[in-house]
Amino acid sequence: MQLLAFGVNHKTAPVAIREQITFTPEHLPSALTELIGYSGAKEAAILSTCNRTELYCGCIPGQQEAIIDWLHQYHHMQPKTLETCLYTHPDHLAVRHLLRVASGLDSMVLGEPQILGQIKAAYSYALEAGTIGRVLGRLFQHTFYVAKQVRTDTAISTSPISVAFAAVSLGKQIFGDLGSTTAFLIGAGETIELTARHLFANGVGHLIVANRNLEKAYQLASQFNGYAIPLADIPKHLAEADIVISSTGSQLPILGKGAVERALRIRKHRPIFMVDIAVPRDIEPEVGELQDIYLYNVDDLQEVVQENLRSRQAAALQAEEIIDTQVEHFMEWVRAQDAVPVICAVREEADQLRQEALEKARRRLAQGHDPNEVLTMLAHNLTNKLLHVPSRQLRSLGAAGDELALQTALKIFDVNHFKA
Repeated sequence: MQLLAFGVNHKTAPVAIREQITFTPEHLPSALTELIGYSGAKEAAILSTCNRTELYCGCIPGQQEAIIDWLHQYHHMQPKTLETCLYTHPDHLAVRHLLRVASGLDSMVLGEPQILGQIKAAYSYALEAGTIGRVLGRLFQHTFYVAKQVRTDTAISTSPISVAFAAVSLGKQIFGDLGSTTAFLIGAGETIELTARHLFANGVGHLIVANRNLEKAYQLASQFNGYAIPLADIPKHLAEADIVISSTGSQLPILGKGAVERALRIRKHRPIFMVDIAVPRDIEPEVGELQDIYLYNVDDLQEVVQENLRSRQAAALQAEEIIDTQVEHFMEWVRAQDAVPVICAVREEADQLRQEALEKARRRLAQGHDPNEVLTMLAHNLTNKLLHVPSRQLRSLGAAGDELALQTALKIFDVNHFKA
């Protein structure tokens, strides 16, 4: 059986094409069953996310075109639609591709961990549909192991490379555990929402959202067990904040030095970590001159992001080395599967010879022959029967001058004391 991975992703296809070939979770089981029934695929799994749709198949050699044709027909697409953006990876290249995807090396955000969970979900759907067999089952389990090894042995996912994530990570460096902190978010746009998600995921104790549109602030805060206030109430609540992160579209500063000084007095100079992501800035630069204030602006965070990106890129090189080794390990297992039918046939033949020799020994015992004599004869007869055909074949090979076959026989029988 041949392995095949094919599909499109954010690098090869625009969203207008990617959205045409997605598979929803509720349709995956029936799609997988149809794929197996239609084409030469013996095993199959489908990974479908906003950034990629990929099919992983175990198929009969020569059936790749039929499988790709199924994708076009399923989505009622003309073959030329995907002609320039569809990639195919056979055998060891398919293994390498899946390992890279699972490790975050092929993602839009290098090293992002979400893709591994999506691959696990794809495996579960295929398992439920009954389209995972011996080869893909082994491949996916190997993939989960390698992805874990990459994340354990490299720094591929430890350095934040989004501004929101960088802001939260800096907060963790200053306060350690965020569980006892209160985060004050000013604004309610996409960056602030992403920041709220990171804070919530890191166990922040309390969350306050201030926005000009109170309803929008409430909608965001309620998702994370926080509460909302209008911008005008910021001075009343600022002293509660251990972390302040601001990103609004205001043309004038939202927070001035005087308001922050008053908050520090109420806090008895417990430090406040502030991040101003807005351009123009929401927080007056003079606030950074105050003792007990740690103020970062968007440029400061970009430096952190770029440094962390370089760190991830270095880690990615380590990850590629791990993956290259693990691809070879998996392909060794695949190649070993070719020997399984031969091993089964040899064992079946040997078992038949064993049964015949054993039955003969039992008959002699029943006739009253000496047990030691019967055991000796059993061992002698079984050895002769097992080695009769191989010995005859080896003599034939020797007569034909087939030195390579004779050397192979030494390896098969693991004979180390042979002398020419």
